[in-house]
Amino acid sequence: MTAFARRARGIAAHMHPELSLVSFTLLSHVEYQPGCRATDLATHYLLDKSTISRQISVLERAGLVARSADPVDARVHVLHLTAHGEEVLAQVNDARREAFRQRLADWGAADLDRFAAYLLRYNATGGGSGGGSGGGPGDASGPGFVPPVE
Repeated sequence: MTAFARRARGIAAHMHPELSLVSFTLLSHVEYQPGCRATDLATHYLLDKSTISRQISVLERAGLVARSADPVDARVHVLHLTAHGEEVLAQVNDARREAFRQRLADWGAADLDRFAAYLLRYNATGGGSGGGSGGGPGDASGPGFVPPVE
C-alpha cells in the first residue's frame, strides 16, 4: 500500500505542473459536489479545517477554485471550479486515463474484472479514511475512479 501511495504521488507530480495529488483530490471533490463547503471537505477527508483552508487558498491563488456566498446562508462560503479549474482537471483526468491504459495494456479482461472488483470491495469497507463508499473521489465507482480501459 505504501508503494501504491508513493506511486500515486509520483504520477500526480507528472500529470500537471499546477496539481499535487492533494490538489487533484480536492478539485475532483469540488467537481463532483459543486457548492460544497471547506468544512465538508474537512469532514469527508478527516482533516483539520485549517489544513483544508490552506489547500483551498492555494487552489484559489492558482485560479482553479472560487469561493462564493451560499445562496441559502450568506455567512457560509461554497466552492466551485473556475473555468481554468475545469480545464486543468480535464487535462489531468485525460493523462490519468492514458497512464492507466498504458500500465494495464497487457492485462486480460478477467484480470481487469478481478482488479475492478477488488477495488470496489476495498473501497466499500471505508476503514475510516474518509474515502468510504460515499461516491466521492476515493470511491472506485465515483467520479475520481478512472476505468482502466474504455
